[in-house]
Amino acid sequence: QVQLVESGGGLVQAGDSLRLSCAASGRTFSLYAMGWFRQAPGKEREFVASVNRWSGANTYYEDSVRGRFTISKDNTKNTMYLQMNSLRPEDTAVYYCAARPSGANYRQASFWDYWGKGTLVTVSS
Repeated sequence: QVQLVESGGGLVQAGDSLRLSCAASGRTFSLYAMGWFRQAPGKEREFVASVNRWSGANTYYEDSVRGRFTISKDNTKNTMYLQMNSLRPEDTAVYYCAARPSGANYRQASFWDYWGKGTLVTVSS
């Protein structure tokens, strides 16, 4: 069991940067693979990025964000981050923090067990 709380969303212009945070509690943070998903109005929840449990040496990205977004975590703070650069209007969505017990390389939301309530990112043109 783990509880997740996102923060850092907001309204920005295209080309700007934003950093999202996900604070975890309830169990040892390092035991979980962590990920970010997003859901735009009228669309399905989609995978954004994820990081393996333990050291977090392995990361995975959706093609549309690779090279622009960076996922990371700080095990001493039980916190995961998503640094978003060169934001585009199509990045506008509610961003969700997610966790699962082991592997991080899963793109379907149904494979992830724990979710935060989301934080809204709006990118204007």
